[in-house]
Amino acid sequence: MESLRLDPFSKPFDRTFAPPGSKSLTNRAMVLAALAEAPCTLAGALFADDTRVMIDGLRKLGFEVHDDEAAKTITVKGRGGVIPATAAECFCGNSGTTIRFLTALCTLGRGEYTLDGVPRMRQRPIGPLATMLRNLGARIDHTMADGYPPLRIAADELPGGIVKYGSETSSQYLSALLQVAPYAHHEVIVDLVGRQTSWPYVAMTMRLMNQFGVTCELVRNPDTHEPTQIIVPRDTYVLERYDVEPDASNATYFLGLAALHPGSKITINGLGKASLQGDVGFADVLHQMGASLTFGADFITIMGNKGLAGVDVDLSGMPDTAQTLAVVALFAEGPTSIRGLHTLRVKETDRLAALEAELTKLGAEVEIEGDTLHIEPPENLKVASIDTYDDHRMAMSFALAGTKAAGVTINDPACVNKTYPNYFADLETFRD
Repeated sequence: MESLRLDPFSKPFDRTFAPPGSKSLTNRAMVLAALAEAPCTLAGALFADDTRVMIDGLRKLGFEVHDDEAAKTITVKGRGGVIPATAAECFCGNSGTTIRFLTALCTLGRGEYTLDGVPRMRQRPIGPLATMLRNLGARIDHTMADGYPPLRIAADELPGGIVKYGSETSSQYLSALLQVAPYAHHEVIVDLVGRQTSWPYVAMTMRLMNQFGVTCELVRNPDTHEPTQIIVPRDTYVLERYDVEPDASNATYFLGLAALHPGSKITINGLGKASLQGDVGFADVLHQMGASLTFGADFITIMGNKGLAGVDVDLSGMPDTAQTLAVVALFAEGPTSIRGLHTLRVKETDRLAALEAELTKLGAEVEIEGDTLHIEPPENLKVASIDTYDDHRMAMSFALAGTKAAGVTINDPACVNKTYPNYFADLETFRD
C-alpha cells in the first residue's frame, strides 16, 4: 500500500490561501445548471473524483457539459427541466451527492435509468429519498438490498404534491428533492418532522436555488424557530455564471493547521460570514479552543496561540468537520467531546469507528457514547501508520497530526482525490 510519512513543521507560517472550489456547491450548481433555461458556466469549479462522476452522469443523461480543468470552469447547457436521454446507466463511484442528486433528477425524465456505485455505495442508505420521491409520484425500485443502491427509475416526469420528511441520516435526501421540485407538475410542499439533520447544508441548497432564480418559502415554528415546512414553487432556473466558493470543509484543515502551530497565521479568502457553507462555523470552534479569530464577510483569519483547550461541542450542523476537530483535540489541554455525529456511520466509511481506531493508535483514550465521541489526548503522540479506509477526510485530517509530531504515516494518501487531489502538495507549501 502506498503511504506518506509526514515531517513536523519546524517554524510558524503566515499565509493567505484558498482551497479549491466547494464540492457541495459544484455538484449542486451542475444540477441546477442542467435544469436551467440556458447555458450556465461555473467558475472556480472543483475537479475531483466526486465532481467528475457528476459530469459523467449528466453526460449519460444527455446533457452537454464542457469542462476546462485548467480554467476551472464547467459549462452546462440547461434543458429547461427536460432530461434528454430516455435511458441511461449512471455510475456514481462513492459520491453520495452524485447518486442522490441524480436519482432525484432522473425522476423528471421519461424513460428508464439505473444508478449504482462502488461496493461501499451499496452500503450507504438512499431509501428515505426513494420513499419521498415515490410519495410524489415517482416509480423507483431497489434492485438489490431494499433501501440501498443500485436503483432503477421508470420515469414519466414528477407529479409533485405534499411529502413528509423526518430527521434522516443525510440532509442530501432533502437537498436532492428540493433541487428538482420546481419542475414537478404540481407545487411541492415538504412538511418537516422533528429536528433536522445537518440543516446548514439544506439552507445552502435553498440559498443556491435562490441565486439561480427560484425562492423557496420556509416556515418556522414561532416558538422554537425550528423549520417546519418548505414550499417550493413551480418555477425555472436562470443564471449565466456562478462563482463557486472555496470548499469550507477542506478549509478546516488549514484553519486547524494554523491553530495547532503557535505564531502561525492563515487567512482564507472567499469564505466568511456571507458564505453559503455552514462549515465556516468551524472557525468559531477553534476560537473556543483558544485560537485567535477574525471573521469577515468574505474572509477568515486564524492565528495559533500557545495552548489549546479541549471543548464540548455539537457538530450535528457541520459533521464533515468532526474529523478535523478530533485530530486538533489530540493537542489540546483536557478532554474533548464531539456530539451530534449520528450521520458519520454512513459516510464514505463508518467514521466514528475509524476515528476510534486511529486516534487510539496515536495514544488517545477514546470512547463512543451514542452519537458522541469523547477524546482524552495523550501526553505524547505515539508513532503510528494511519489507515484511511478509502476516506478522503481521514487522510486530510490525520495529516495535521504529522505536522506536529514525528512518526505519523498516512496510508493510501491518494484517497484525497475524491475531493482534493492536490491536498498534500498544498499542505507542504506551508512548510516553506
